[in-house]
Amino acid sequence: MTSPAHERYCDEIAHQVRQLRDLVVSGTDLCATVPTCPDWSLEDLVRHTGGALRWAALLVRTRAREDVPDERVPGAAGPDARNDAGALGAWLAESGDTVVGALREAGPDAKVWSWGPRHDAGFWARRMTHEVTVHRADAVLTAGRPYRVAPDVAADAIDEWLELVRFAQRTGTDPEAGELRGPGLSIHLHATDAAPGPNAERSEVGVPPAEGWGRTIEFGEDGFTWRRGHEKATVALRGPLTDVLLAFYRRLPLDAPGLEVLGERELLEFWLERTSFG
Repeated sequence: MTSPAHERYCDEIAHQVRQLRDLVVSGTDLCATVPTCPDWSLEDLVRHTGGALRWAALLVRTRAREDVPDERVPGAAGPDARNDAGALGAWLAESGDTVVGALREAGPDAKVWSWGPRHDAGFWARRMTHEVTVHRADAVLTAGRPYRVAPDVAADAIDEWLELVRFAQRTGTDPEAGELRGPGLSIHLHATDAAPGPNAERSEVGVPPAEGWGRTIEFGEDGFTWRRGHEKATVALRGPLTDVLLAFYRRLPLDAPGLEVLGERELLEFWLERTSFG
């Protein structure tokens, strides 16, 4: 499976922002602590997400050649009033429209500064898709509601995460990522529900578990590599694709209902403790 197209990312950002905005204005307690980001309230989480969208929009729109400080991003802080769901929801919706408009106008190949391995608008389309997708999960979990994401988006979020951790390891920007090495060790991720496709979230057509989605991470002397497909490994994480995504992003515990860890759990915990953007 290849990565989604640029327009698919733009569509998904808009879709995720709408869903997050709907949660904000639905009466959810904006003062509630986000269990997966305990330093934030739900309002803090939403402001962070909208601010990130506006920051990325400014980078793309101006074809930035270097980082832009937060204080130079118009409207990044959000509405002046706190605990105003209507104002916060409207600001978030405008943030989404702003970044989607900038990304669509630029196209994927426009040269733009980034902190990652690619320096183009396509990087930001993908990054903002998964930024809002995972932070919407934080918000939904805070509200105690069920969370689902389209399988192609969930699969690509895991792929992007692997690529970014590998980038941090290669560039030495994250010392903890440098510890992810050791020949003979491997991790397998196995989605038991469906193979990813752009319309699978809304489809009722099941896919047998044997044909599900898989990724294998292999440790070596120089770091780790990863590949698509199913293989035996030192440890395997199995479950529905959305839940595998959330566990891999440390949004669900490994013993959450529906998840199964087979083999040396300590290796998977070692990975989760040491993976970040750097």
